Amino acid sequence: MMNNTLKYKDFVGIVDYSAEDEVFHGKIEGIDGLVTFEAENSKDLKKAFEEAVDDYVIFCNEKGINPYKSFTGTFNVRVKPELHKKAYQRALLRGVSLNQVVSEALSHELHD
Repeated sequence: MMNNTLKYKDFVGIVDYSAEDEVFHGKIEGIDGLVTFEAENSKDLKKAFEEAVDDYVIFCNEKGINPYKSFTGTFNVRVKPELHKKAYQRALLRGVSLNQVVSEALSHELHD
């Protein structure tokens, strides 16, 4: 996990630091709304993030909405032409679609 991220209950927060304000601040990613949090130190930042997640989940439950961003399963990926060619050739040799090759590669990379 990158140094500027926090994870709690399957939510990820991206964190930044404002030298001018001397405060850490962040927002919850992977949701349809905007939920932010802030603190003056890393320990309090983690607590603020977890409280923001808990409050957000409670809000969503009260409103009857899904707390997670919806994903369609479709996205564009830009790769170098040579990698595109290799993936295409691999798909042909295996007798599967390029989508299947990419999906399996992602599944392999993200096995957690």
